[in-house]
Amino acid sequence: MLSTVETSDKTRNARLEARVSSDQKNLFQRAAALSGRTLSEFVIDSTQEAAARIVQEHELIRLSREEQLAFVSALLNPPEPGARLRKAVEAYRQKTGL
Repeated sequence: MLSTVETSDKTRNARLEARVSSDQKNLFQRAAALSGRTLSEFVIDSTQEAAARIVQEHELIRLSREEQLAFVSALLNPPEPGARLRKAVEAYRQKTGL
């Protein structure tokens, strides 16, 4: 995740606006004050942390121990190519001259 220092060092040249309820704004302002940040800092930091977490969750592959072993085993001991794959390789070689 990026820290406040990292984000404040970058040029801010885009604007983001959002409509929120009065209750939401009051909650955000209270949280910002309790954390010693401005409302903008709080909203930007919180949104960035949430966005980074969501992106990471979607980009990171998590495997159980059993799945890890099966994956490594498949890499270290790949099965012999099947007929379709051998045929595709042969067609590719003929087409490319390799």
